[in-house]
Parts: sequence; structure tokens; C-alpha cells
Amino acid sequence: MVDEAPRQFEIDLPPELIGGAYADFANVWHTPTVFVMDFLTLAQPPRDQVDPETGERHTIVPARVVSRIRIPPEQVFELAKALTQQLEFWEQETGRRTTPGPLLDD
Repeated sequence: MVDEAPRQFEIDLPPELIGGAYADFANVWHTPTVFVMDFLTLAQPPRDQVDPETGERHTIVPARVVSRIRIPPEQVFELAKALTQQLEFWEQETGRRTTPGPLLDD
């Protein structure tokens, strides 16, 4: 068995990506070979709509995908660990704890 040397990535961030993209929420889905994360931002204010057939009211939330990321299933575990670790660091630094809330105010 050959010992692998630790990897050290040299990451190049193109200037046009430095600012990043703001997202209000994310949608995650998968196929047998890939996990897909769509990051979305609200495109317009939400609006109420009544289904003409059932009479049921629901809120339409127009949103636009600002970034789609595809990763192999094996990387999902590493991503989950990294997000958990960074959230813990953030909570320690800010003294705040995130609480799940509604996407939109009623």
C-alpha cells in the first residue's frame, strides 16, 4: 500500500466570480450519479393566486436560479461536514444561533 501525500489545492478564483451570487434559498435534488444544488433568488414579490378548478388559495413565489452546482454523491458527505463546521464557527464568532423560519412573511 502506497501512502498518498496530502493534497494542497491551488484555487484560482476568476475576477468575475469574486462578488459571488446572492441566493435567498436553495433547492437540492439528485439522480443516481449526481447531486444538484440550485441556488435561487426572488425575482418578483410573491402573489396570491386562486386555483380556478379547486378554489384553493396558494402563494406564487417567482424565483430565478442564480447558480446550479452539480457534485458527485461522494462529495455530499464532505460538503455536509464542512457546512456544519462553518456554521459552528459562525455561531461561536457571532454569538447567534440560526433558527428555522418561514421563507416568506405572512
